[in-house]
Amino acid sequence: MIFENIKLALFSIKVNKMRSFLTMLGMIIGIGSVIAIVSLGDTMRSMFAQEYENIGTGLAGVYIMPEDGYFTENDYFKIEDREKFREAMGDDVTYVGFRYMDSAEARAGRKMENIYIETLAENPTAMEDKTIKYGRMLSDQDHHNKRKYVVMEEGTAMELFGVENAVGKTVNLKIDTEIEEYLIIGIYENTDSPLMKMMNGSGPKYAYIPEGAFITEDSWNWSLYFVMNTEKDMSKIQNRAIAYVARMKNCSTDEVRINSAMEEMASIDSMLGGLSMVVGAIAAISLLVGGIGIMNIMLVSVTERTREIGIRKALGAQTRDIMIQFLIEAAAISAAGGAIGTALGISIVALGGMAFGIGVVVKPAVVAMAVSFSAVVGLGFGLYPARKAAKKDPVEALRYE
Repeated sequence: MIFENIKLALFSIKVNKMRSFLTMLGMIIGIGSVIAIVSLGDTMRSMFAQEYENIGTGLAGVYIMPEDGYFTENDYFKIEDREKFREAMGDDVTYVGFRYMDSAEARAGRKMENIYIETLAENPTAMEDKTIKYGRMLSDQDHHNKRKYVVMEEGTAMELFGVENAVGKTVNLKIDTEIEEYLIIGIYENTDSPLMKMMNGSGPKYAYIPEGAFITEDSWNWSLYFVMNTEKDMSKIQNRAIAYVARMKNCSTDEVRINSAMEEMASIDSMLGGLSMVVGAIAAISLLVGGIGIMNIMLVSVTERTREIGIRKALGAQTRDIMIQFLIEAAAISAAGGAIGTALGISIVALGGMAFGIGVVVKPAVVAMAVSFSAVVGLGFGLYPARKAAKKDPVEALRYE
């Protein structure tokens, strides 16, 4: 009996193709929107998680925020503070430095490029593990000996010198107001993730110099950056860092603040997840509109097929049989719309991923939930028309013209 009703439902959809398609349209748009939006949110969350893994979840910055809001010399960090902090933290951290970052001008002959300069201290690869294409990365000796060396991105080298392999050439770097000559010892490959490429666009690239060549004994630095040993409990390491800085600077632990990549990643993931759910819920409203459309067309169908209902009852069909027939028809229309909407939503996300060169995330659970919900909506909004059809008096139905 169920299979017979399914055949009747599919036959009814086939006979009224345009009407059935227009009825499905609300479900198609609703399901497609929900899948596309939720998948987009999941894709963005995956991309940010990957980006923080590239940066390093162990990265953190510690600084002092006085309760009265007034900064003194004691609230800043100097080279001696960096050395004390590194010694005190031991193998809980793999890197400690000031991570000075600023825009700069790189000049070679008549050519000039805007770049970002970042300083690296001891164990530089713990902070920036770049893929070196030519030459080498900065070393501990470069930092300790205050060498005027620079490692730059391949695109910057090409713009300045016309070749990627610019190792051994010199470049004038204007940082703040000072202009100094630096020797290029390494060229790194741009392996930025698709997210970073979209965010940076064609903006300035990074170049790296030894921290010892730039930061002087008299320099005041607002924050101290460190990379935690990810094989240990990072929350305990952060607490140790806060306690030590409070003792070193003779301030309360409440005045010592830490920003960590791990906490930022969790915050962004939570925000994107919440935003995705809210926008997805708004898009799901169109499913209700689609359900109302199904109810409307099923009521029309019941009216059009009143005589058919009377004949079926006269031949022995029970009230339950008539009700199941129209419920299955409503569910079939809704499920078909849900299937088309699912294909549309996945296609939109996949095409967007191809256009921007990113890997998309489409969770099977979301697809299954969306299609199931579409069928439930069809059953829910088809219930009233089905009951109305099932309760028709067979004698009056046979007289209906």
